[in-house]
Amino acid sequence: MNAPPDAPRMIEISGSEALWLLAGAMLGRLIFTQRETTVVRPAWHVWEYSRLALRSPVRAASLPETVTYHVDEANAHTGTGWMVTVSGPIEAITDPHEAAHYRGNLSGWTHGPHDALLRIRARTVSGFRLVQAAGE
Repeated sequence: MNAPPDAPRMIEISGSEALWLLAGAMLGRLIFTQRETTVVRPAWHVWEYSRLALRSPVRAASLPETVTYHVDEANAHTGTGWMVTVSGPIEAITDPHEAAHYRGNLSGWTHGPHDALLRIRARTVSGFRLVQAAGE
């Protein structure tokens, strides 16, 4: 089935543009598998020193070695926006000075007992822009 000629479309963007969009956002979703179930948790983030630092309401010890993080901004009325996905190994931030830095720069979570500081070393970065078809 073909899409109408005026339907919004997805355009793949470069990794550098995806990281630029990621750096301009603050809130995304941490995605991982736990006991054969896909789990999605909100996370505040900052892109610094070629690494993605997160603050999320998860049990850091229960995370797998590799996770995915997704950030997007979309306008439901126009069908325009963007999406970025980062995947890679994750680790808890344990250094007290680094943890203090991120606790001061990333919002925390008041719901539930967990408030983990984490770091993803991006192995893959992909992204798309959602745009109106030409002539719109």
